[in-house]
Amino acid sequence: MNKINILKAYIHNLNMQETLLLVENTISNGKQLHHVVVNAGKIVAMQEDAELRLSVNSSDLINADGQAVVWASKFLNKPLKERVAGIDLMSNIIDLAHSKNYKIFFLGAKEEIVKKVVETYSTKFSPDIIAGYRNGYFDITEEEEIAKQISSSNANILFVAISSPTKENFLYNNKKYLKNVSFIMGVGGSFDVVSGKIKRAPLWMQNVGLEWFYRFLQEPKRMWKRYLIGNSKFIFLVLKEKFKS
Repeated sequence: MNKINILKAYIHNLNMQETLLLVENTISNGKQLHHVVVNAGKIVAMQEDAELRLSVNSSDLINADGQAVVWASKFLNKPLKERVAGIDLMSNIIDLAHSKNYKIFFLGAKEEIVKKVVETYSTKFSPDIIAGYRNGYFDITEEEEIAKQISSSNANILFVAISSPTKENFLYNNKKYLKNVSFIMGVGGSFDVVSGKIKRAPLWMQNVGLEWFYRFLQEPKRMWKRYLIGNSKFIFLVLKEKFKS
């Protein structure tokens, strides 16, 4: 697979359909695929966080979740095909799980949120797609045991809805204990959207790269630093890379 290096982050140049085909082939063949997405904020964090950088770049499949990353790739003459949003990929993989009788383990968020996610998908599809679930509040000393429990749950797919860099490091550090799970993926705040706690931006805002702004408007006190400062740092890094001597 063709990988592009953008500001120390390796990104596979795949569109949504190519990504889904790779995921489906991996699960059907009983192998394991560790997936991660990157956006502007995560790339900024990777500049100084060596552990996060290792966890991300060691993944088997890396997609560009943020539209800003796609724009930056074109500005730096390393054009990516398209944005592959994590929440959209998750949704497509859940459709795949239903059609292929795969089972999913949902890890992350608060107890009431993850329970609502499981109830939503059980109603929409079938309880048969659920291998198990657990909230995302646990100590690092519990990680190995949790990973082993997930591995023994008969799950084919694991979605981890925990903030960065915890979810990336959890998957990287515990991949060996998750050996029975074919597809493992961090999905950030996707459970909040599925549960209805947070609304997703309208499609037109997604298409013009303003999904982050819609998210900021819903929780300005919590999100202002991540988006306003983080996005400014990303623009600076891209310009610096473009015009470096």
